[in-house]
Amino acid sequence: MPIKKYIILAVFLTLSLMGRAGEGFPISFHGAWIATVANIDWPTSEAVGNDSLQQAEMIFLLDSLHAIGINAIIFQVRPTADALYYSELEPTSHWLTGKQNFPLKWDPLEWTIAQAHARHMEVHVWLNPYRVNLAKTDTSEICADHIWRKHREWFWEYNKQWYFDPGLDVTREWICTVVQDLVTRYDIQAIHMDDYFYPYPVGGKPIPDTKTFAKYPRGFTDIREWRRNNVNMAIQDIRRTIRECKPGVEFGISPFGVWRNASVDSTGSATTAGITNYDDLYADIRLWIRNGWIDYVLPQLYWEIGKKAADYEVLAHWWANEIKKAKALDPSNKVKLYIGMAPYRLENASPKAKANAWNTGNEIGRQMRLNRTIPEITGECFYSTRPLLSNPRHVCDSIKTIYEAETDSPLPWE
Repeated sequence: MPIKKYIILAVFLTLSLMGRAGEGFPISFHGAWIATVANIDWPTSEAVGNDSLQQAEMIFLLDSLHAIGINAIIFQVRPTADALYYSELEPTSHWLTGKQNFPLKWDPLEWTIAQAHARHMEVHVWLNPYRVNLAKTDTSEICADHIWRKHREWFWEYNKQWYFDPGLDVTREWICTVVQDLVTRYDIQAIHMDDYFYPYPVGGKPIPDTKTFAKYPRGFTDIREWRRNNVNMAIQDIRRTIRECKPGVEFGISPFGVWRNASVDSTGSATTAGITNYDDLYADIRLWIRNGWIDYVLPQLYWEIGKKAADYEVLAHWWANEIKKAKALDPSNKVKLYIGMAPYRLENASPKAKANAWNTGNEIGRQMRLNRTIPEITGECFYSTRPLLSNPRHVCDSIKTIYEAETDSPLPWE
C-alpha cells in the first residue's frame, strides 16, 4: 500500500476514535453523585420520613439524569456509619427517617437499584469509611445501638466529629464487614469512597492518635508514614473483600484533586494547593493506582481551567500521566481514570463577583471538551445531582448535546 494511503487510513482511524462530532475521544462513563448526607440531593428535608415522596423524588432524579445521558449514579448509602438500606450492622440514617434507627418499611437501596437498572444506569454505592457524625450533628442523636456507643474505644474525636480510629485492626474489619454485606446482598456495580479518609486539618489541631501509634506502631517510627499505611491496609482489605464476594464488582476512589504539589515532590503536580492527599489526608492514591488496588480513580477537579493554585487542565494531564505510567510499569494494570466535575460552582457563581470562569461562560462545557483530548480519561462524574439538574448556565443542555454525539459510547445494561 502506498505511503499516502497509509496516511489517509491513519487519519481516518484517528477521526473515528475521536467521535462523530469531533469532540475528541468518546467518554463511556457518565456519572452523577447523589448525596444523602445533610439531605443534599436525596431525600429533600420535606421528604424525610415520607416513603412515597422519597420514591417520587428519586424517580424524578433518575429520569432527569437519564434524559441528559447519565448512565451511572454514585449513591451515598453510608454517610455517617449509618445506613440508607436494610442493615443489621448499622442503624438507619436519620437523613432518611428523621431519627436514627427508625424502622424501615421499604429498602431504598434495593428499590433504587431496580429503578436505575430499568433505565440502563449503573449503581455505585458510596460509603464514607471512618466518619461517625458531622460537627453540626450532636452526639445525643446517635442511637443506643450504634457501634460508637458499644465500643467507644474504637473511635476518637476531631473538631467536634467522631471517627473510627484508622490505626486499629477492628476498624478495617468492621468496614470490610459492611462492604461484604452490601456486595453480597445487592446487585451493585461498584463500591465507591470519596476523599474523606483522615480528617481535613483544622486550625493546626493535632489528630488524637498518638496513643494508638505508641501501642500499635507496626514497625513505623514516623506517625505520618504509619497513618498512610493504615489507609493503605484498609484499601487492600476492602478490595480483597469485594473480590472474594463478587469479582465483577468494582472498587472506585474519588480523592481530593491534588496528590502532592511539585514544590514538595518533583513528581507531584504543578499546583500550590493548601491541602493534598498524601501529606494531609494520608491517602497515597498514586500507590493504589500503581498497585492496581482500585478499579477506577475519580479525582475531584472542582477548579476552573487556568486557576493559578490548581489548574483543571494541569491536573487532568497529571492524573492521565499517572495512569499512563502505571500501565507502563505493569501492562496488566487496568485502573481507569474518570474526572469529578463541579456544576454546583456554576449555580453558585455570583454575577456581582469579579469575572471568572464560573460566571462568564459554561466552564463545564469547556472542561468536557478538554477531557476528550486526553485518551486516558474514560469517564466523568458531576457533583452533585440537585445543582446539576437546576441547569445553571444551560449546563444540562451542553452535557446532553455532547453525550448524544457520542452514540458509539458503550452504555451499561444494554
